[in-house]
Amino acid sequence: MKEIKPVSEWKETLTPVLLSKQDEFRLLGYRSATAEDIWRCVNKKLWKNNPEKRLHEAVQDVLHLSNNQYVSYITVEAYQNDDLMESIKAVDSGSSEK
Repeated sequence: MKEIKPVSEWKETLTPVLLSKQDEFRLLGYRSATAEDIWRCVNKKLWKNNPEKRLHEAVQDVLHLSNNQYVSYITVEAYQNDDLMESIKAVDSGSSEK
């Protein structure tokens, strides 16, 4: 397939590849790995600004995602989400004291 599309348009087509990568990560011990997390990781780490790619290029990017890249992404996301939740709690506790 020689068609070039923005990677966001390949998501549905890439579902089997994402599920395969999910299975690989789970076999490596990352039990909470999901296809959606892998999709977000590849988008954020490799495909900034939604580049245009051929299908085989997008498949290759997903299959070559290393467990180190994935763990790095998950760790950063966890820290960012923790900070957000702490900020929300701080705002909530500050407003309840007034």
